[in-house]
Amino acid sequence: MSKLKIYGVTMSRAYRTLWLARELGLDFEQVPVSFADGGTRAPEYLAINPNGRIPAIDDGGFVMWESLAINLYLARKHGGGLWPDGIENEGRAFQWSFWVVTEVETPLLALLSHRALLPKAGRDEGVARRNEEKLAAPFTVLDKALGDVDYLAGDRFTVADLNVASVMAWTRHSRMDLAAWPALAGWLDRCLSRPAAAR
Repeated sequence: MSKLKIYGVTMSRAYRTLWLARELGLDFEQVPVSFADGGTRAPEYLAINPNGRIPAIDDGGFVMWESLAINLYLARKHGGGLWPDGIENEGRAFQWSFWVVTEVETPLLALLSHRALLPKAGRDEGVARRNEEKLAAPFTVLDKALGDVDYLAGDRFTVADLNVASVMAWTRHSRMDLAAWPALAGWLDRCLSRPAAAR
């Protein structure tokens, strides 16, 4: 069987899948496709992901895109402790993965863009603050969910935590103060301090 290929660069949503692959100890090849140099619009990449976004994977001929769906697939396929135990915790993994994309990713990316990613002349602190305010409600939901548990889908770190933490990691680069959500902040520290996340 051919080696798993992960298309994308670390400073992108591909980070999520690279982190998961390292947690699982998978033998994979990272194919450095980037949006910055137009690589995501090259015909050969569009044949893999017609949306022109990263990451995508080729798992022995099975091609898939959408970072959090890829992670759910790989965790389910390989186990390795990252797939939750029991149907209820599997449901929680899907719930939190969909939740973080629906409730958090868009305003957090806007915040990150206006605090760090855009050229300084294109940043607008007013836009950053408005998006930071939008995040208060979903962050309160997550903080409450973590109030008396250490992880989102059972009593150990799973793909549910990885998927949500890989999006929440943007709070670090956007200089967002998480003091109002101590359970969330402690959980995020636990997740991002894992060796596979640092690698």
